[in-house]
Amino acid sequence: MTSPANVISPDLIPDALYPTINALCATSIDVAAIIARAGLGQSLAAQVGENSDGDGQKALDVLADDMFEAALRGGDVRWYASEEQEDALLTSEGGKYALAIDPLDGSSNIDVNVSIGTIFSIFDTKEGAEESFLRPASEQICGGYILYGPATCLVVTFGNGTQQYVLDPSKGEFVLVEKAMEVPETSKEFAINASNYRHWTKPVRTYIDDCLAGKDGPRGMDFNMRWVGSLVAETHRILTRGGIFLYPGDARPGYENGRLRMVYECAPIAFIIEQAKGHATDGETPILERQAATLHGRVPLVFGSAQKVQRVADHHDLSE
Repeated sequence: MTSPANVISPDLIPDALYPTINALCATSIDVAAIIARAGLGQSLAAQVGENSDGDGQKALDVLADDMFEAALRGGDVRWYASEEQEDALLTSEGGKYALAIDPLDGSSNIDVNVSIGTIFSIFDTKEGAEESFLRPASEQICGGYILYGPATCLVVTFGNGTQQYVLDPSKGEFVLVEKAMEVPETSKEFAINASNYRHWTKPVRTYIDDCLAGKDGPRGMDFNMRWVGSLVAETHRILTRGGIFLYPGDARPGYENGRLRMVYECAPIAFIIEQAKGHATDGETPILERQAATLHGRVPLVFGSAQKVQRVADHHDLSE
């Protein structure tokens, strides 16, 4: 790895992890620049194939994956696991970390100019690739995402609170703007894909029915529904405004465990949210108590304001 110039303030970043975080941020600046030119060159939303799990890959999915992998080769990352690749790659024999990444989350929104992002998780490495990632999510030493929107932001935790850095485009540097983000407890927003209502389990339907009943229902207030289809955008809104996000398992074949991957999406998002005093579960069990059985294994995800997430778990308890 050729060390890039420092593009992020070292505030609150552990010294040992700084080169890796700096490399991710330097690459994200290039990715953000490509996204900003969407429509002026190649079609970034063009489907160019499928990943190992059968999901369509956009041109930018593949391009971003190549860029992040190249940036981390020869550095402190021994194992590189990507949502876009079937197996983890050995990127540095002497590396001390294992990094899992969703290079471009929300890529289905590229052509409509909605916020998309990069999600990553870091573990201390073990000898083998799979054992480095298939372990309790609580063993992460870093979880973060980079949001490509009106502002380019890094939100990250190292297990001591959740911080936010914002890219200053005039300097090409990420600047620390929040030292301790907290998920607001009070919010009247929930996020779920309501078109799948008929497929949900009873506890999930009951929770949403209570929200839809508004001020005349058991919750005693009116709610607004949000659904962007970009996990990073949904997470950033909840960190900023509170609320709850649900991507449950449902009755459709292949959706028993939802569609979000434990290693690349659920584990790092859960780490970020929990460190911001929110809560993240699979509907019942905290995500940080779970571990994936395979690199691309999926798990239901419910996260947001702690009391709201607990209410979903209570509905599951009552249905047993």
